[in-house]
Amino acid sequence: MVRVPPSDDLFPTDLPVYATVGSTPDGRAWLDRLPATVRSVQEEWDLRLGAPLHGGSCSWVAPVHLPDGGDAVLKVTWPHREAAGEAPALRAWDGSGAVRLLRHDRERYALLVERCAPGGELDGSPLPADARLLLAAGVLRELWAAPAPPDGELERVADVCAEWAGTIEDRMARIRPGYDPGLVRLGARLLRELPATATREVVVHGDFNPGNILSARRRPWLAIDPKSMVGDPGYDPWPLLEQIDDPFEYDDPRPVLRERFALVADALDEPPARLLAWATARTVENALWCADQGDVQDGEEELEVAATLAALAGL
Repeated sequence: MVRVPPSDDLFPTDLPVYATVGSTPDGRAWLDRLPATVRSVQEEWDLRLGAPLHGGSCSWVAPVHLPDGGDAVLKVTWPHREAAGEAPALRAWDGSGAVRLLRHDRERYALLVERCAPGGELDGSPLPADARLLLAAGVLRELWAAPAPPDGELERVADVCAEWAGTIEDRMARIRPGYDPGLVRLGARLLRELPATATREVVVHGDFNPGNILSARRRPWLAIDPKSMVGDPGYDPWPLLEQIDDPFEYDDPRPVLRERFALVADALDEPPARLLAWATARTVENALWCADQGDVQDGEEELEVAATLAALAGL
């Protein structure tokens, strides 16, 4: 008999997913179905549920005990475009650099994955920034070494970025936020050109920030929560470089950025200027996303970051 914790313990309304997904009618309908979805997966997979983790903004995640006594993590995600690539990527990596996929239900967006223990995030490690960057680069190299899954299972970086380029231009024309038009045009151009000039294609993680790199027993560090595509590996490193010991907290971020991009580029066998160009493109895209959400000032700050990155890249 599977022990069933009280419903209030499993679905507290202060979970981030309730705030994020509950902002739309479709999201609220999914949240209404969430307890029944979790219960059905729990029964079919014979899981003993623990208290949910307060982490995922678009998913319900909880540690579970398996019938054989082992530990795992159950993740039930709000169905959306970025989430569709998680299972195919984890299957392609097969535990090399990332948590292992144990079971997957495509219709219910439910995944059972390896549990990382102790599970600390890389950005919480006491190691110096350079050491953390090199550890993460080692994880990326493992992820990039895996063969891509069959065509059609993952979106392509080129296709997604081409859409983003058009969206940037549409938002700039519609919102008219007063942003530097030349910098916005540069970001859109890079999103179109960079994928086309890639010298190799890999399964990119898609959201390789230090919060998605956890300490584990099987391997020192494993990646979780991919938003994967197939394409230019240069797409991946920017969230890592941006969020580990934030370079923009320094009085002059430029020498810090120059040194760290060189360090990571060397570890990944990628040109530093290409990583900087990708960082510029992704930051411009985020700036226009902020504007579309009504955060024009946040978008302006993002564009200032993009301008610094573009200058370092010689763009």
